[in-house]
Amino acid sequence: MRLEPYSVDSIVHVTKRGVREMDIVRDDEDRWRSTRSLLLLNDTYTDPNWHREAAKLPAFERPSHWPEREPLVRILAWTLLSNHFHLLLQEIRKGGTAKFMQRIGGSMSMCFNLKYEEKGSIFQGAYHGRVVERGEHLNYLAFYILVKNVLEMYPGGLRAALVNFDDAWEWACRYPFSSLPGLIFENPIPIVDDAEGLMAEVIGSGDSFKGEARELLEAHMASRGEDFKSIMLEPW
Repeated sequence: MRLEPYSVDSIVHVTKRGVREMDIVRDDEDRWRSTRSLLLLNDTYTDPNWHREAAKLPAFERPSHWPEREPLVRILAWTLLSNHFHLLLQEIRKGGTAKFMQRIGGSMSMCFNLKYEEKGSIFQGAYHGRVVERGEHLNYLAFYILVKNVLEMYPGGLRAALVNFDDAWEWACRYPFSSLPGLIFENPIPIVDDAEGLMAEVIGSGDSFKGEARELLEAHMASRGEDFKSIMLEPW
């Protein structure tokens, strides 16, 4: 595990990847369950059968008999991909990030194993976390988490996305397993809590962020191709 020390109010970029680069989600049912877990497990209260308790409820509704929600962390941005996920978190209570990540990893592994009759953790060790400095670092990381990772899935990858950026941007803004659409259309789902307005400041208007994202992708591809190791947590 690579984990830098941090304290309450720290902003932390967290990633968790499937063991041997295996998929941690295989279909949309897996993806939606994992997405819901970002809300329902981000709570001081825990129900080991949360997926069963909430199965018949709307996507982001909690069971009425649960206590009032007290989040462990503040989720500022997120993107789920087939074999890993990225979270931009703010520590709001001591140990909240560690507890939240333990729950997410345990729950996703349990549900995956029950469905696919597998055994053991589906993840490559514990989570990786890096403290994020506000300012330029945060701005670039927002692009990395929300745009670069999603556009890698665009048909033809990043190079095709750069050539057909308008189409690729529209495609990314329809990807439901990321906080990008909610930020762009100013309709975030309850997973995200941007109480300090950090992400709103970074994103600005959808058009301005689109222009910045295009420029960042163009500059990075021109200088480094598809190598983003300088802002990744490790060279996967």
